Formats: sequence, C-alpha cells, structure tokens
Amino acid sequence: MTFLKTTLIAALATGAAGTALAESLSYGPRPAYLIDRMAEGPLKDKLAACMGQTPERTHFSIGHRGAPLMFPEHTVESNRAAARMGAGILECDVTFTKDHELVCRHAQNDLHTTTDILATDLAGTCVTPFTPASGEEPAKAECRTSEITLAEFRTLTGKMDAADKTATSVEGYMDGTAGWRTDLYATEGGTLMTHAESIALFRYLGAKFTPELKSPSVEMPHDGFSQQDYAQKLIDEYKAAGVPASDVWAQSFNLDDVLYWVENEPEFGKQAVYLDDQYDNESFDSMDPATWEYAMDDLAAKGVQYIAPPMWILVTLDGDRIVASEYARQAKAAGLKIITWTLERSGPLTTGGGWYFQTVTDTIDTDADYFTMLHALHEEVGIEGIFSDWPATVTYYANCMGL
Repeated sequence: MTFLKTTLIAALATGAAGTALAESLSYGPRPAYLIDRMAEGPLKDKLAACMGQTPERTHFSIGHRGAPLMFPEHTVESNRAAARMGAGILECDVTFTKDHELVCRHAQNDLHTTTDILATDLAGTCVTPFTPASGEEPAKAECRTSEITLAEFRTLTGKMDAADKTATSVEGYMDGTAGWRTDLYATEGGTLMTHAESIALFRYLGAKFTPELKSPSVEMPHDGFSQQDYAQKLIDEYKAAGVPASDVWAQSFNLDDVLYWVENEPEFGKQAVYLDDQYDNESFDSMDPATWEYAMDDLAAKGVQYIAPPMWILVTLDGDRIVASEYARQAKAAGLKIITWTLERSGPLTTGGGWYFQTVTDTIDTDADYFTMLHALHEEVGIEGIFSDWPATVTYYANCMGL
C-alpha cells in the first residue's frame, strides 16, 4: 500500500482535522518567475519586496480541482500539491456512480479524458466506445461514472485531462496533454477519491471545502435518484463528517440547486455559490444589464449571497487599465459576494490569454499578466477569492497583500 493511500485511510479512520502539511508550505519558483517578467512599476515593486515572506495558507486561494496545471485533477496528489501551495479551500466537483455514490470528477462523462478507463476492461461500459480518427472525423469516446459502480470506479487511476482527437489508437488518444502542462506527475497515475474521502483528506490537509454539484449526463430522476436527492446527499456527507456549514461553499451552475440549499439547508445555503454560466447566451454582455438572465437584486432577494462568474465577465478596459465591469459593479451594489475562476488555466499569455481574458485581451501579452489580472480582480472588483490551477501564484499575491 502506498504512502498516499495509507495517509488517506488514516484520515478517514480518525477524522482528524490536522494540519500535517502546515510546516511544508512552499511557493516554488513560479511566482518569482512571473514577477521577474513584469513591467517595472508599483505592482512589481510591491510583489518583489515580498520575496522573503513565509508562505501562509489563505482562503483567498482556492485549488481548482487541486493543482491541475501539472497534476491529474481531482486526485489525492493534486490536492496535496494545492495544499502545499497554501490553498485554503479545495474543490471536489461532485458527480455520482451507477449505485448513486458521490465521487470527485469534473463531469459525469469525462472518464475517457481524465482516467485510464479506455485502457481497462471497463472500456466496455463506455456509452461511446473509442473510435479512431478517420479522414476528417476526429477520434471520439464518452465514458460516464453513472455507468460504473463505486467498486469499479475505485479500480481506475487519474491522468492529465486531455485527449488527442487525431489519434488512431487508444494509447494515442490518451496521450494528449498540452505542451505547457506536463505528465511528469502523472506517470504512476493519480489516486481517485469519493466525495466523502475528499472531505477527510481536505480536513487532514487543513483546508476548507467547495464542492460543486455537477449537472448529470443522465436524465433525472435516475433509478429513483432525484436532483433534490443528489443535492441533499452532497450536504449530508458534510453533516455526517461533522463539518460545520461555515467551512463549506457548495456550488452549482444550476440555480435551482442553490435555492434548494437556501431553503432546505439554510446554514449551508448562506455560503451556497451560484456559478453563473449565462455567458453561453449569445446576447450576453457583461456591460449591458438588459442581456442578463437574472438581475443582481433578484438573486439577492432569492437568498443567494455568493455569485461566481468567470474572470472575464468581471472586468473591462478603461484605456489600458483593467477595471470592474457593469456586471461586477451591480453584483457588489446588490450585496453579493464574488468568487471567480480560473487563474493559471490559460497556459502562456503571449497571445492574449484566450477565453478567460477575452474582455481585456488587448492588455495581455506576457505570463506576468496573471498578476496584472489578479490585482485588478482584487483591487477593482473586490473578489472574495479565486480558483487557480496553480495556487502558489494566488497564495503569494494574497500573502503579500495581507489578505
């Protein structure tokens, strides 16, 4: 039995809320690497002056599926790395298995890109078997947690979330990790977790919790398991573990889930987070309230206290300066607390940063602009915290700014 599995079992057995890694927090080289590349100015001077600081855990820094820039997401290894970088809150995206057990996966239908399922006997459970690329047709597969039992789920190992759609073999399809990420920490496979195991592990690591109830790929109710049962079971696993509601920020893109928690689990509902995905609406404009699906005052009146859109929705440009968008200003005026996502997910920023930076692309031309964006989100928008694929960057900034 590996040390990692022994550690997890010990945490489950004792339920201890220790901080075993508190003395081993480290930023690593990346924050300094980014600071070195910043343009001269007050922000660089401030961050550079903090080079000798001792890392401290902060709730401003949220591990997005752990530390998936370099580790397989939603694994023990990924979350230990995030905790060692000072992330004070860790995330388990929650979906369910065939026997309705809750597990940590970004989506119910992502096993083909995040695990080794296609190379195992469980490949036969995939709703879309692996089909190699042919001509202009890309390779494809779809494998769901809802098609396998918890016992079967436990036989899988995590890998970097990727697929090569030009592949003509399973091995090639699974080997699609982006060049700016790495397979260095995935060579032995990542250790998957149930939701309950994530609770035990995160508590052992001294972190708090932000589970996300994922939209099912199957029609609900599923074998008598309703959406409300699903939402309730997530909360019940924190209650069974004795975790106080004040340590949990339950999230969902489904507003009905958030309102269910507000009404039926009011203590947990106080920190329930509405993940706003209205950017999928082609008419959405973060500067034009007429295009928004929900007015901020309406959300607040329904009992929503936290809202979490992607970074680009919260900012716009005033000349070369990144400032708060109308969306951000109205959210704050309505008393909503704002969390956002996801820093360090875009890879190199030399071409403008892509999807996560789309409203400020004209000012983004170097990896150092991760700090530029982060500073604007803190100073101009007033966010409560931010998800990151490499929490050390956010932890360093938060420690330096006294957050």
